[in-house]
Amino acid sequence: MPIAHEPLVDAGHADFLQCGISICIGACDRDLTPTLARGTGCRVAPDRRTVTVFLSATQGALVLRAVRDNGVISVVFSQPSTHKTVQLKGRDTAVAGLQPGDADIIGRYRDAFARELEPLGFGEVLIQTLLACPPADLVGLTFTPCEAYSQTPGPKAGEPLKADT
Repeated sequence: MPIAHEPLVDAGHADFLQCGISICIGACDRDLTPTLARGTGCRVAPDRRTVTVFLSATQGALVLRAVRDNGVISVVFSQPSTHKTVQLKGRDTAVAGLQPGDADIIGRYRDAFARELEPLGFGEVLIQTLLACPPADLVGLTFTPCEAYSQTPGPKAGEPLKADT
């Protein structure tokens, strides 16, 4: 039986990942061509071992194709007002439809991200439009973080994230 490792995401990280911050989802296809899509929200499992990021299947078609092909993902979560940034990487990404409650998570994310960006000069209408997507087009990418890094600009950027368990 495999040894269960402690999750890389602690409660504080989980709160940060699920608040109104920028989410960029990256992947590479089999030719190592990178692709990127904007996330529209995040759900961290109660045991913090898996993370699900949401995106538009249409806008993120190349990301979806890449993760279906190889399961590898890199997600950057960044708070524009402070530049606090966390990067998670996974190798077991699965594409799934939304679960009950996910539409509410996505709606709250959109509202919170608009509030985060408004003091920086970005209007709510712009942000809501940027993240707009028909509900039937939304999908989730669920993965187990196998690497986690602080990417906040400064001397500790790139250091492995340490969970406070």
